[in-house]
Amino acid sequence: MLDPADLKLSSYNFDLPEERIAQLPAEPRHGARLLLVEPGEGARHRTVWDLADELRPGDLLVVNDTRVLQARLLARRATGGAVEILVLEPVGDGRWLCLAKPAKKLKPGDVLSVEASGEPALELLVVGFDQKTGGRILQFPANCADAAALEPLLVRYGSVPLPPYIHQHSDRDQERYQTRYATTPGAVAAPTAGLHLSDALLERLEARGVELGRITLHVGLGTFRPLEHEDLSELQLHQEWVEVKPEFVEAVKACRQRGGRVIAVGTTSVRSLEAVAALNGGQLQPHQGPVNLVIQPGYRFAVVQGLLTNFHLPKSSLLLLVSALIGRGRLLNLYAEAIGQRYRFFSYGDAMWIPPEAVLSSAAPV
Repeated sequence: MLDPADLKLSSYNFDLPEERIAQLPAEPRHGARLLLVEPGEGARHRTVWDLADELRPGDLLVVNDTRVLQARLLARRATGGAVEILVLEPVGDGRWLCLAKPAKKLKPGDVLSVEASGEPALELLVVGFDQKTGGRILQFPANCADAAALEPLLVRYGSVPLPPYIHQHSDRDQERYQTRYATTPGAVAAPTAGLHLSDALLERLEARGVELGRITLHVGLGTFRPLEHEDLSELQLHQEWVEVKPEFVEAVKACRQRGGRVIAVGTTSVRSLEAVAALNGGQLQPHQGPVNLVIQPGYRFAVVQGLLTNFHLPKSSLLLLVSALIGRGRLLNLYAEAIGQRYRFFSYGDAMWIPPEAVLSSAAPV
């Protein structure tokens, strides 16, 4: 039975001391702490390295292979005023939807000059306004039609767009804010649960007989943006681009046939699998293109059986998703325990392991 409070945004709030927001990643990656959710009540406290002891031979570990673009650009208006640009997604013909700060002063026809050490100035024309996001449409060179084509330009002029709550920056951000298997460019934020998987841990998992399966979801700002409306019954989220390849669908079938479990690394992997299955009557099929699925308490999962995830922002869609697996009340109690045990939160923070045995029976795949 769904609790009416599950449909109220205020029910997903919690107080987080600012010192619990991680400013730097754990070293090594697998050295981050891991809160292991017990099947009944309670939790154990380990490190991400111990995840290998929790997974079984034959399990399929699903990772998101998106690569974060160096999508943050510093520019100047013709008047000399500074503008910060975040490149989000292509809209065709070399034009890209971007967030700008300050945005109010940018009008169609304005020219922005992006400068970088040792590079000629890059001029970008403001060609439009996006009502939905409040962003601006900027004209890049016409051949920059997709992320793969734009990435070399961003490498020359841009920097990693770390979340605004991370105030300490490092020369290693470009390497540490990427997963070790990031191969498909297109994200403006990292699938952060995957940041914990080091080469050594991936090798240990492979030796244990755990298979790695790759999907792609390009993480956008909508993933982390706090929700605004108290009533969650009509919740809509920003659509996302996903690719699930035929060989991955076959890997899921093979995993089920051998009695393995489908374990997602991060909420982006969950959304990819569940959204694509929802488009196909609950059956996972190959897919390439946009998806849009809200996962909140009351949702019955079709594919995902367990989850490795980070600790998320209050009132975020990610908190709703994890609540759908284990219940909102239990999740908030676990968050309170994590705060009391001085776990580190958000993108560079620690992690939580939700085994299939801890998932609500009403939410688990049939």
